[in-house]
Amino acid sequence: MQDKMKKVMVGKLLLFLVSLNLVASIVLAVGPPTCPADKTDGCSDDDWEGEFFPGIPKIKYEGPNSKNYFAFKYYNAEEEILGKKMKDWTRFSVAFWHTFRGMGGDPFGAPTKNWPWEDGTNSLAMAKRRMRANFEFLDKLGVELWCFHDRDIAPDGETLEEANRNLDEVVALAKKLQELTNIHPLWGTAQLFFHPQYMHGAATSPELAVYAYGAAQVKKAMEVTHYLGGENYVFWGGREGYQTLLNTDMGRELDHLARFFEAAVNYKKKIGFNATLLIEPKPQEPTKHQYDWDAATTANFLRKYGLADEFKLNIECNHATLSGHSCHHELETARLNGMLGNIDANTGDPQTGWDTDQFMTDISEATLVMLSVIKNGGLAPGGFNFDAKLRRESTDVEDLFLAHIIGMDTMARGLRNAAKIIEDGSLGELIKKRYQSFDSGLGAQIEAGEADFELLEKKAFEWGRPKVPSGKQELAEMIFQSAL
Repeated sequence: MQDKMKKVMVGKLLLFLVSLNLVASIVLAVGPPTCPADKTDGCSDDDWEGEFFPGIPKIKYEGPNSKNYFAFKYYNAEEEILGKKMKDWTRFSVAFWHTFRGMGGDPFGAPTKNWPWEDGTNSLAMAKRRMRANFEFLDKLGVELWCFHDRDIAPDGETLEEANRNLDEVVALAKKLQELTNIHPLWGTAQLFFHPQYMHGAATSPELAVYAYGAAQVKKAMEVTHYLGGENYVFWGGREGYQTLLNTDMGRELDHLARFFEAAVNYKKKIGFNATLLIEPKPQEPTKHQYDWDAATTANFLRKYGLADEFKLNIECNHATLSGHSCHHELETARLNGMLGNIDANTGDPQTGWDTDQFMTDISEATLVMLSVIKNGGLAPGGFNFDAKLRRESTDVEDLFLAHIIGMDTMARGLRNAAKIIEDGSLGELIKKRYQSFDSGLGAQIEAGEADFELLEKKAFEWGRPKVPSGKQELAEMIFQSAL
């Protein structure tokens, strides 16, 4: 009886071993688990396969009569406008931070977005996965430029050395991905506002160690932007300012900021980084008062410290309105000072009063923007960076594409309208007529710097009380609106 039971036990054991071998063979034949865009549990960067945006086609131009939401109605990249291809006028760029790090949180609520590829961490593996998603997004959207902060694309570290290693690893992947494409950064920058150490600023911090750490972070960010073929490098001083003058030595902080910029210029030249250095004006938020309040303030700062030939400005439309100006005003101020280098294409909501970073959809505003761009001869090596984010309530992956499509189409419509206004010539003729009294005689002498007060007084006595013609503002508005 015992022998019979032993035989049964041996038989069951053999059957178990055979079954185990069969299961192992099936697993090996199937291969390792994959992680498609509808993420399953337990995925890491190494086992993600397939598309990040399945079901989203490459976005093509179909014309204004198209009913396809995933098509351009006005942006036709290869179409020539005023002798230049539309893609060369616009040079669109995707902002990595809003597109892949903006999760919909605000001071009053938790994040609302849960993209399929996110695993809830800020790990190095997750950073690499986001970078791969970024390149697929750019490819499908048909955009060859992107912008980044160092800490957006790679996690910070406990030490500067660890942070630099993390950045190097992600940048190596970005370099590999872009070698298969024409994609490269429009610009890069260092995030000198998020970490608590920068609560008093970086270049304007009263603490020397913070100043040095910020300089080291910018040095590294410039190096990786150069390595990736970036065409510009941006400084945005969100913490470079003050909350109160009672505890602030403004003169000393401005001097320190200038020395910081001088060091950046020198290092750029030392490493052969032939990029344009850009300063992005903003009046406030998060700081009560930022030193680069608007375009005029920043231009004056650069001239005072002998840096006007080393920097241009990155004008953000939402920042313009926060400073009490229109975007058109800020662009014209930068252009007339020879400093218009790049545009952050976004807008704010007039009912709020803070930096809402919305995609620009106002055709009138886009037309005014493009009038400045055309007068500037374009923006290259700068471009239009979509420093804009989805609304908190927009939570579908496809919304990322829809937002950029409407943003690109809006700027394209603005370009078409601006070209129409320039080719028509009526608005230009109206402006020319307003100033025609300066075209000859005493007016020409004034513009040549050849008229003194004595001569002007003599003419004032001779001519008597002047008759002032109409400014024709309503006619100008009519001409402008007719182009829309």
